[in-house]
Amino acid sequence: MKRILSVLCLLIITIGYAQNNLKDISAKQAFERALELRFQNPDSAVALLNYSSENYLQLNDTVNATYSLLEKAYVFENTARYANSYDALWTALILNDKRDDDKLKSIIFVRLGRIYSYNKRVEESYKYLKSSLELQKRRVEKLNLKKSVLVPYYYSLAKTSRELQENKVARIYLDSCYLYFSDEVDFQPLAHLEYRGKEYLDFEKAVLLEREDNNQEAIAIMEGVIPYFQKNEPTYLVLIYKYLGDMYLNISNLKKSEELYRKSLDISENYKSHLDFTPLVYENLTELYLRKNDYKNAFQSLKKAKELDAKFFDGRSSINQSLLEIKDNYRLEKDRQEKQIQEQYLKQLEQEEEISKLQMIILLGSIFFLLIIGYGYFNYLRTKHKNEKAFIKRNKELEIQKQQVLIDIKNKELASSALQLIEKDEFLKEIKSKVRVGTDKIKIHEINKVLRSISSNNNNNWDEFKHRFISVNKEFYNKIFEKFPNLSQSDQKICALIKLNMSSKDMARLLGISVESVHTSRHRIRKKMDLPRNVNLEDYINSI
Repeated sequence: MKRILSVLCLLIITIGYAQNNLKDISAKQAFERALELRFQNPDSAVALLNYSSENYLQLNDTVNATYSLLEKAYVFENTARYANSYDALWTALILNDKRDDDKLKSIIFVRLGRIYSYNKRVEESYKYLKSSLELQKRRVEKLNLKKSVLVPYYYSLAKTSRELQENKVARIYLDSCYLYFSDEVDFQPLAHLEYRGKEYLDFEKAVLLEREDNNQEAIAIMEGVIPYFQKNEPTYLVLIYKYLGDMYLNISNLKKSEELYRKSLDISENYKSHLDFTPLVYENLTELYLRKNDYKNAFQSLKKAKELDAKFFDGRSSINQSLLEIKDNYRLEKDRQEKQIQEQYLKQLEQEEEISKLQMIILLGSIFFLLIIGYGYFNYLRTKHKNEKAFIKRNKELEIQKQQVLIDIKNKELASSALQLIEKDEFLKEIKSKVRVGTDKIKIHEINKVLRSISSNNNNNWDEFKHRFISVNKEFYNKIFEKFPNLSQSDQKICALIKLNMSSKDMARLLGISVESVHTSRHRIRKKMDLPRNVNLEDYINSI
């Protein structure tokens, strides 16, 4: 009686919504009410979700409109109306095509990938599932999220691979799920994500173990997750009881297996959920009855499996015919937009090409003009630098010549002065000799006084000569003293006189020594300078 009343109430609600009595509730209220009705009355849930999405769009709330469309797609998917689910998902994708929202796009891609997998369109399925995973990885890196948020996306790949009988691939993706799993992340219990907790991973693990013929271990895991799904997601028990029935069938526990298959069918009927899964249950019941030699029930089960399979998957089904002739609104729209963009792009390219040509001509002209100016300016600078360098060099040469001429003049003056000193000394020597042989009338002390004066003047004359020589040949004097610090004062005198190109005889007369002494001094100087025999002393000193 209660069940009849419940059905009548739901029917009244459906009729009420059909008569546009939704005006008194908000888009949010309609969405929340749809979540409550999606398993008990899918059609009412769809009506509410249509109302919710349309109202959200009127409010320019694209995000919530998208979530309403995702829930609607899930309701259609649960009731095996894949074409309707597909249309809802593409509508959601079109809404978010221009939005930079990787989270929503990744969810839409997941659901599209799953829809494609139901129709065995493997390439498209993996393309969208992997795209959703890449989008989510980008969010993790960009927003520094925990990697556990990747688990639902790895889970969808694992589940799809398992359903497509690619068990090894499914195992790899499932291992990634366990690797990144964390209890810290709480996923909203919304239909857009199939994964809601570790129990979903354990379910997939149990199914893979059953395919590896590890039935006992698989049964233990599967029975361990039943309490969770009874409490949180009873509709998922359709799958759990079906696969648990397979495991018991594998170990030939036919009674337990049949019981579980019946439970799976009852839950699917009660919740109007996973209807597309029921043909598989009936196929396995057929095998079970054949093992029991119950051919009547085996025939009935096989007949039911064929009917349901034709209803949900055969191309002749009115429900799925449109799925096999998918009108990809999104792609058609994208193609139209791309053609329009290409036409605009071609026009833009033509304009840009003309502009580029003009810019290139202007650029080349400017470069050529700048090169001419640069070349002229470079030649001007080079010529100016060359002239300045030649001018400086010429001035330097003139200055050197001038200095050399002055030095030569002063050295000649020094040489002349030296000769005068020689003559003076000879004259004085002559006077000294005459005085010494003079008459007795001259007093002796006066004679000595004159002689001392002559000797003193002789020394003063040399000091004056040395001072004047150094002032003219300062650089020579410094160099020779620096190179040969062991030269004595008399050696330096000889070097100075050699610099003036004086002969040994003149040196002897000037210095008041014999010519042999001059030769001895010259030999001593060569030895101190460590000159080889083939080097002329005069040439060497003049080169300093």
